[in-house]
Amino acid sequence: MKDDYYASRFVPDPSRAIVWKEIVRHHTPFIVSDATVLDLGAGYCDFINNVVTTGKRYAVDHSPELSHYAAPGVIQIQSSVLEFQQILDHSVDVVHASNLLEHLSDDELTQTISEIRRVLKDKGILILMQPNYYYAYRSYFDDPTHKKVFSHGALESFLISHHFDIKLMKPKFLPFSLRSRPSIIPVHPLIIRAYLNSPIKPFAGQMLFVAEKK
Repeated sequence: MKDDYYASRFVPDPSRAIVWKEIVRHHTPFIVSDATVLDLGAGYCDFINNVVTTGKRYAVDHSPELSHYAAPGVIQIQSSVLEFQQILDHSVDVVHASNLLEHLSDDELTQTISEIRRVLKDKGILILMQPNYYYAYRSYFDDPTHKKVFSHGALESFLISHHFDIKLMKPKFLPFSLRSRPSIIPVHPLIIRAYLNSPIKPFAGQMLFVAEKK
């Protein structure tokens, strides 16, 4: 069964694999070598497939196509992000979610962040990549499934209110989406790597947060 969201807004793009390999490289300092890592709303599994760890790797997504994209060794859980009881309490070192929270209502956000806290170990790490409404307001609602507005200030407050310590905040991290990526940012590993680490971010509309569970 084809997932309608994948067919319309989240179409395959070969460039995505190159970009995600560099994103994972950027995040590596927060992922210890034996970490158990959960990719929440895993989509095409671009993040979790590139994570190198001797611990467990989980991909959670509602899509019936999850099994088509998860690499060998990735534990697939076809499930809502609101509840993933297959994962034990306090068993995960790192939870990653990209472009997820803006698709949830207030009640769904409460459920999801509670589940994230349930599975994270003490001092566990939450890595979030999100559209930043402050910089991407013109195109934010081009995606009709967006329910919630987050700026970097709002996301910081949200995480602190749910008992996370902010370890890293980058209000500008990436362009809003691959679909809107300007051609003047070529998809080449060295160029992507330089962009991710540069303090100057032309066309950036996504933010990055790394937070630690208290």
